[in-house]
Amino acid sequence: MPLPSIDQLRQDTPGVRHGIHLNNAGAALSPRGVHDTIVGHLEAEIEMGGYEAARARASRIEEAYRSVEALVGASEGTIAFVENATVGFTQALSAFDFRRGDRILTTRHDYASNHIQYLALGDRFGVETEVAPETPEGGVDPSGAMDLIRRRRPRLVAMTHIPTGSGVVQELEPIGGLCRELEIPFLVDACQSVGQMPVDVEALGATFLSATSRKFLRGPRGSGFLYVSPRALDAGYMPLFPDMRGADWVADGLAQPAPDARRFENWEFSWALVLGTGAAARYALELGVEDIRQRAWGLAHRLREGVSALDGVTLLDRGALLSAIVTLDPAGAGEAMVEKLGAMGIRTSWVDRSSAVLDYDSRGVEGALRLSPHAYNTEAEIDLAIDAVEESMRALRTRNEPARRSPRATGG
Repeated sequence: MPLPSIDQLRQDTPGVRHGIHLNNAGAALSPRGVHDTIVGHLEAEIEMGGYEAARARASRIEEAYRSVEALVGASEGTIAFVENATVGFTQALSAFDFRRGDRILTTRHDYASNHIQYLALGDRFGVETEVAPETPEGGVDPSGAMDLIRRRRPRLVAMTHIPTGSGVVQELEPIGGLCRELEIPFLVDACQSVGQMPVDVEALGATFLSATSRKFLRGPRGSGFLYVSPRALDAGYMPLFPDMRGADWVADGLAQPAPDARRFENWEFSWALVLGTGAAARYALELGVEDIRQRAWGLAHRLREGVSALDGVTLLDRGALLSAIVTLDPAGAGEAMVEKLGAMGIRTSWVDRSSAVLDYDSRGVEGALRLSPHAYNTEAEIDLAIDAVEESMRALRTRNEPARRSPRATGG
């Protein structure tokens, strides 16, 4: 069904009354129903205790699994709940028995934490990391990546769908298709894409896919999920350190892994946040993720057109397909822009070089001002944000100009 009216979307989102929120790539404003679901479970824990509340709401917890499965086109039993996308990504990486000389093929746009993990694997086990080539317009070059896969046969292909420091949507489907054909595992970081665009794990060819709840999905902080494909489960993949939820200790010297993706979970995490993630998934499905994408991306297009016309602003987004993440270089104004805009009631974020070293260094960029609209934002808010960027840059330039020296008076 089509999106409800913008008035209804904003009625569902209490946070819109407290400023213009353009930091959905960081943490979005949750709908009222997500908040109520979380609080409702916390109230149950107060009344009956944590374990008892989980048992009493077991059917609702199962519904959360089904909702997230439906959101990403996954079959039953292939979703593990984790604390965040990085935990899910790490759990997946830990399932591989890496050896010296193994290769991981990635992209220059992969998330900083992912690259740090690749470096750690290199330091400890001698795993090599190779970066796939880019297209001239930006984003991974599928043909170049596929050529490397055929020639180099990496142990793992790990790529980010939408990076944190750029608006590009990387074309991963052909790469995932080849990985499936050659039986090479494909790990996808969908942290920024889940919730802002349709994501289908089968179409992506993902062996594993990690995501968070707090970003465009509009769920709570401290919750995320990992998709584990049936072929990965059948092949016996499991994390390096399963606990008593991920496996059963059945006899002396013998543990039996859980039959489904829950082998990647830990025993103790917040069921209130899991239920909140399930509520966020249901809300997105009810609205229609494709309709969300069209509206959010339309607002981002309006924003790009507006800021790119401003004096001194360099738009950093490059790629054949751009998402609802808008990044720009505000002529060296840096993090001061976030503070300045925040004082005007507009919430944005700053992505510094350390979050996108390969991408930003290749372009000589020290960081980016990131503005990321969602479906609940309005065209008027976008226009106000464009005006605010212009006004903030003007104010910062004025502040940074050296004081003019008054001409010295001369006697005559």
